[in-house]
Amino acid sequence: MPTSGNSRRTFLQTTVALAGATPLVATRGRARAAQEAGKCMAYVGTFSSPLKDVLPTQVDLPPGNGRGIHLFEVDRATGALREAGVHEMGTSPSCLVINTAGNRLYSANETDRQGPDKEGTVTAFSIHPATGQLEPLNTVRSGGAGPTYVSIHPAGKHLLVANYFGGSIAVLPIQADGKLGEATDVKNDTGKIGPARAANAPKGSFAFSGHDRTHAHQIAPDPTGRFVIHVDLGLDTIYVWKFDPATGKLSPADHHTVTLPPGDGPRHFHFHPNGKWFYSIQEEGSTLVLFDYDGATGKLTVRQTISTLPPGFAGSNFCSEVLVSGDGKFLYAGNRLHDSIGVFNIATDGTLKHLADEWTRGNYPRSFNFDPAGNFLYCCNQRADHVAVFRVNKTTGALAFTGHYAAVGNPSMIVFQELTKA
Repeated sequence: MPTSGNSRRTFLQTTVALAGATPLVATRGRARAAQEAGKCMAYVGTFSSPLKDVLPTQVDLPPGNGRGIHLFEVDRATGALREAGVHEMGTSPSCLVINTAGNRLYSANETDRQGPDKEGTVTAFSIHPATGQLEPLNTVRSGGAGPTYVSIHPAGKHLLVANYFGGSIAVLPIQADGKLGEATDVKNDTGKIGPARAANAPKGSFAFSGHDRTHAHQIAPDPTGRFVIHVDLGLDTIYVWKFDPATGKLSPADHHTVTLPPGDGPRHFHFHPNGKWFYSIQEEGSTLVLFDYDGATGKLTVRQTISTLPPGFAGSNFCSEVLVSGDGKFLYAGNRLHDSIGVFNIATDGTLKHLADEWTRGNYPRSFNFDPAGNFLYCCNQRADHVAVFRVNKTTGALAFTGHYAAVGNPSMIVFQELTKA
């Protein structure tokens, strides 16, 4: 439930004021277009085994209520999710990514433990072109413990992995048949661990999560594929790497590191569609930072820092996801404990302005994503064991709850794939 004096009623009033009513003719138009389009599938990654089995000394970890990767068929007109099966996995496939061709899905198996170093694993799947069902291709070690994020290089020949509990990143080759090869490169994060209290934390915050050791939290290529960027939450650092697509090797860029304020904990980032603006969200500091990005050199230059929370908020909050709309007009920021999605306007110079906060209808929103058309936003409420569905107002950026939930134990991430119409 939101804090700092913002009741659920306030959240709803803000949403209604921004979103307005949808004309009946527009609703009928969307329904007609949905009937003409092919099937759209949603895949939800979960925590399907207790993280306490991996890290018994840690607190406040997911109990493992998921069953693996949950499949749904998306109603394009209403946003509702209809159950379409589960690919059973007891290894917490908490992060998913689908290739550009839409025929392969890869999962980071966060609680798997293989080999002498007890590494996590990554599994490759084929996606049936008509039904969307998954067929495992192979599983390989991730290059470190607790893989928490995977992304695909634009050339489609390498998978990038961030290992949260291992404090490492890895590059895995994607073979012609979609299977994964052994890592071509592994980099281990090193440096001084940040403090327990974030420099920019709200007043009265006791938010502490990853400043006990190195924690690589996200890795992704820049839009050109020339550089690869990853963040380490425990080191409060963003790293920029040159990427060699021929060898699958990483080497430090000329402007290799950017340091965030101590203790703030960079978690995730997202590029603006223009490729020139880079937004980082800090888990413990509850901030968004705008960087100018030089695609020729990989250099990041900070230009704005803004809170993810409404004015006057006090207490603890853990940020989660950051997402820029496809048209580049709005940014959405996830707040756990405040249990909201902050909506921000993106000005013509890339700077952010807070517009509203939408209650997530559940607690601990770990991540969220748009459907392929950008009409709906789906929020994975980790502790509430469901995915909540919101309609997106593309003019104002506002989110309006549709009334639809999908029951999923400890949902972590949702991705979508449009299938070929039969």
